Amino acid sequence: VWRQADKYNVPRIAFVNKMDKVGADFYMSLKSIHERLSPNGVAIQLPIGFENSFSGVVDLVDMKAYTFEGKHGEIIKEIPIPEDMQQQAEEYHHKLLEKVAENDEQLTDKYLNAEPISTEELKAGIRRAVIASKIYPVYCGSSLANKGVQLVLDGVNAYLPSPLDIGEF
Repeated sequence: VWRQADKYNVPRIAFVNKMDKVGADFYMSLKSIHERLSPNGVAIQLPIGFENSFSGVVDLVDMKAYTFEGKHGEIIKEIPIPEDMQQQAEEYHHKLLEKVAENDEQLTDKYLNAEPISTEELKAGIRRAVIASKIYPVYCGSSLANKGVQLVLDGVNAYLPSPLDIGEF
């Protein structure tokens, strides 16, 4: 399917599912995406916890963390990024900025000159790069527990093209 998407230049995002199951490893999955599919897969989120302790995600665009509560994960709560994940979140946020800037002329100069890039500029840069099939955002969660699903749907809305963006074939 990935090769067909490449052939027809279909923009895409990835969702690493079942983060609450035994053996779940977001970082291994991200590495596998890089090795098998494309080095342009870029983490948009990091999981908070793993396997049975998976409780939420760190959003690397907004640099916020979210947990999912309720019987079906329907209650989304914004929380501070966990202290033990702060450094890792900064590292992956920097990787995201770097990847978007190297694929977006508008942000390259700001990045190289160490000027701050606003969240709105970053989101617009991600959208342009996704539509051009230069990067592939990678989300994580658990669809059965409805953890992270809402945020990946927000990502579909924010980053994938509408028919108006694509035009006619």
